Amino acid sequence: MTVLDSRPETPGDREGHRAPIEDSDALITERGVSMAPVQDVGAGRGPFWLDQWLKANAADVVAWRRHIHANPELSRREYATTELVAGVLRSAGLKPSVLPCGTGLICDIGTGPTCVALRADMDALPLTEATGLPFSSTVDGVAHACGHDAHTAILLGTALALAAAPELPGRIRLIFQPAEEVMPGGALDAINAGALEGVERIFGLHCDPRVAVGRVGTRVGPVTSAADLIELRLTSPGGHTSRPHLTADLVHALGTVITSLPAVLSRRVDPRSGTVLVWGAVHAGEAPNAVPQDGVLRGTLRTADHEVWTALEPLVAASVESLLAPTGVGFSLDYRRGVPPVVSEPDSTALLRAGVEAALGDDALAGTEQSSGGEDFGWYLEHVPGAFARLGVWSGEGPTRDLHQGTFELDERALLAGVRVMTHTALTSLA
Repeated sequence: MTVLDSRPETPGDREGHRAPIEDSDALITERGVSMAPVQDVGAGRGPFWLDQWLKANAADVVAWRRHIHANPELSRREYATTELVAGVLRSAGLKPSVLPCGTGLICDIGTGPTCVALRADMDALPLTEATGLPFSSTVDGVAHACGHDAHTAILLGTALALAAAPELPGRIRLIFQPAEEVMPGGALDAINAGALEGVERIFGLHCDPRVAVGRVGTRVGPVTSAADLIELRLTSPGGHTSRPHLTADLVHALGTVITSLPAVLSRRVDPRSGTVLVWGAVHAGEAPNAVPQDGVLRGTLRTADHEVWTALEPLVAASVESLLAPTGVGFSLDYRRGVPPVVSEPDSTALLRAGVEAALGDDALAGTEQSSGGEDFGWYLEHVPGAFARLGVWSGEGPTRDLHQGTFELDERALLAGVRVMTHTALTSLA
């Protein structure tokens, strides 16, 4: 078995870029790894070949995750991670294909006309890690604080386990996707490269620090929300605050939009859609006695309803125009559509739940709330049916460490649980 040496490598530059792995780096070795054992919470549930593969290679899955964690790469700069994954897949006799953008890859396992896809994302976040782990990020200002290192290691383990199976009932496509953390997302890169050609269903999972290891959250319907960005720029002739009637009061106009646009949308959109506009940045002027000539307002608009999502941009544009018309202030609206909502389809969710039960037992299934966060897995579901799961990564003891925080941690038993869930979901879907 060709495995990964888990020692940290040289950190990348300050932007998180790393050159592709060279032979002299000796990352892929034949000498094995020395790791503390990680409990397999689904051990003994079979099939026999999966139990045997995990028993022999669990340390490798953990080592892959730790290496990726220590060497994070930002969106569309996942060169070393891509090279690592490709090398491990090739060592198992598989034939991965790197995406035209240079990061991310696709790989098929098995044969036959029926094909299901499994997806993992690979990119890290531009923030500083504060966990103190011995395999903490070695790249300043870049960290795997969303669990994508775990997602990649899980799918890599799934790939090698499936490659060791004596026979597969169909074809499984592995999608190692770049750039999930930027909008509109690297899922579009994968789709444009043909990742969904011939695929009947697609499945994905995401770490959830609110769910205990050994449990997996699923739901039919919206799992995450659409997430769009709004940037509104206002212009005014400017003037003295003692004579606001001789100019257009830009700050007052900003305040009108800040308070009134969310209220207008709450009355124009079905409240059951979970639509919410929240401003994150506002700037205008410096002097307290001067009406500024320009200002900017930025925020996010989210909804769990796909139909509402398609109607939001013209509604926002018309509402802004109506609100600002009496003020005399000019404006330009930059509405950037982000990602669609992730909506798990009923039949695919049933297959996913069957995979979870087969992998971890009847008690493993948990419900999950609809999140207002965005996830570009929704782009795949614009083309084929599928389902998305929340993988428990909380140890069950102590505080939970939330995503997108420098302190985020996960219980590494979740890695093996994830391999089992992804493997069984694929097998169930092809049966």
